[in-house]
Amino acid sequence: MSDGPLAEALHPVEIRVLGSLIEKQLSTPEYYPLTMNALIAACNQKSNRDPVMQLDLDTVEAAIRALRAYELLAVRTGPKIRKEKYAQRAAERLEVSARELAVLCELMLRGPQAPGALRTRCARMAEFNDIETAPLALEELAGREPPLVVQLPRASGRAERRWAHLLGDAPVEEGAGQDIPSEAAPARVAAGNDPIEELRAQVQDLAEAFRALEQRFDAFRAQFE
Repeated sequence: MSDGPLAEALHPVEIRVLGSLIEKQLSTPEYYPLTMNALIAACNQKSNRDPVMQLDLDTVEAAIRALRAYELLAVRTGPKIRKEKYAQRAAERLEVSARELAVLCELMLRGPQAPGALRTRCARMAEFNDIETAPLALEELAGREPPLVVQLPRASGRAERRWAHLLGDAPVEEGAGQDIPSEAAPARVAAGNDPIEELRAQVQDLAEAFRALEQRFDAFRAQFE
């Protein structure tokens, strides 16, 4: 990792495990912390994941060991807990707010994104009512020492620059280096609010909302397996 917040870059599987724990804590706290079965299901779900993964038990266990060594994950045990459960410690380890944590989570689970898409997608995990909420959270994360996110060069075919997290290897924007002339961008895009990105995010969110009941049932059932 270059200029990242941790001593070593997290592996993509470790990022997926950590991101999944953060997502479930913020979006479905009633099912958190997660059992191993619920965590694997969260890592492998097809919605809100890019890329989609198919992780097995051994792979997730290895990621858990690594995240515990980085003090980013905790194992919950006790007399009232039938099975070990897993919780994220990124919020305290990285000292971030709920909004900043939601932004990091989306970048970890979905890859580089524009502020407009982030605002829509993060709304399920924290309050993002104001159009400036996501840009401000990104600026806060980028202003940390060391920074937690970075704005990528504008990619060919994209009107808006996207952001990426810095918890893994140095991110690279596909097709970067061919800027779109500013005069060719609509006023709303220049203001940091890409309508196409927002529409895509809204369509995706509707699809995720449609599957929410099924996912909640799966997570509930996994508690007893």
